[in-house]
Amino acid sequence: MERMIGTVVRGIRAPIIRSGDDLAEIVTQSVLKAAEVEHITLANRDIVAVTEAVVARSQNNYATVDDIAADVKAKLKGGTIGVIFPILSRNRFAICLRGIAKGAKKVVLMLSYPSDEVGNHLISWDALDAKGIDPYKDVLTLERYRELFGKNVHRFTGVDYVQYYSDLIRDCGAEVEVIFANDARAILPYAKNILTCDIHTRERTKRLLKAAGAEAVCGLDEILTSPVNGSGYNEKYGLLGSNKATEDKVKLFPRNCEEFVNAVQKKLVSKTGKLIEVMIYGDGAFKDPIGKIWELADPVVSPAYTAGLSGQPNEVKLKYLADNEFAELCGDELKAAIKEYIRNKDKDLVGNMVSEGTTPRQLTDLIGSLCDLTSGSGDKGTPIVLIQGYFDNYTAE
Repeated sequence: MERMIGTVVRGIRAPIIRSGDDLAEIVTQSVLKAAEVEHITLANRDIVAVTEAVVARSQNNYATVDDIAADVKAKLKGGTIGVIFPILSRNRFAICLRGIAKGAKKVVLMLSYPSDEVGNHLISWDALDAKGIDPYKDVLTLERYRELFGKNVHRFTGVDYVQYYSDLIRDCGAEVEVIFANDARAILPYAKNILTCDIHTRERTKRLLKAAGAEAVCGLDEILTSPVNGSGYNEKYGLLGSNKATEDKVKLFPRNCEEFVNAVQKKLVSKTGKLIEVMIYGDGAFKDPIGKIWELADPVVSPAYTAGLSGQPNEVKLKYLADNEFAELCGDELKAAIKEYIRNKDKDLVGNMVSEGTTPRQLTDLIGSLCDLTSGSGDKGTPIVLIQGYFDNYTAE
């Protein structure tokens, strides 16, 4: 009988993961149990993906606000610090900001506007236009911002992040001054020691600040790159990718990720005889059309994956073939022609019209987004995702 199902994605339930757990074994056993209970036949090139949160938790990769404060003070001298381009998030940044404020006497907080890097809006573009403000040129003080736009709360959280971050800094014993600008160099009249908190534009921001005469420039990726007082750390990403754990502690992005994915793959091969690909995933790379939030607050979608997940898709566009190459065919004849074309397609279709519109992104970015949407960030209890048939195409029987 002809196969009628393509890619299948399943969230796999797992125990609540604690620090010190053998996560590679837990993942393996959870997948095997799900396969047994749900009558799933595992196959070569299936994919098992594990959320970064449980990997970091099993590694006990945590740090306190005092650990953050000590590192910030050591690297940025502990006086007046310019903190620029943070995202607006209680989960992602607020606890980090507490640590930063505890490591400074004064924080000059520079917020990008109308939105942060991942699309959380302080104000709308329409409001800017109405007031004649050019966000690419105009630097606003807090007083000017309030005069023009008043109090604005986040659409989904109801939080006035300008007030929230200001109060948080004061509560940690530091002075605070808030400005609004989109040119990193606008901070320099206010502070010479700068902590840049942007994620995907951080290297350019650092380069501009150093060239413009900043005395010390650090990114969030350079805070907690090694242990502080026995804390967790991430040698590559520092505080980037961290999440709130408690009111005084953050969970950092996981370490030793290649070792973990390879260990899970080895266990699954041993138990099933199938070469199953394994990856760790964080935020998916997609945008909410209503709130305008671009989800990717992690530094990468996938910090590690097995070798079979490298590269980009190499696919042809079926509707292009149907409308162009085989426009005169229909029914079984059309199906047969398209299948034959797929079987004989070039190994590299980059630049070929037949592949136009087939989402030219890394496999792990596409798969990680699929996993993030499947597992969610709430109470589903499925930190493991099993994907089958992802590498199949129209010819698969």
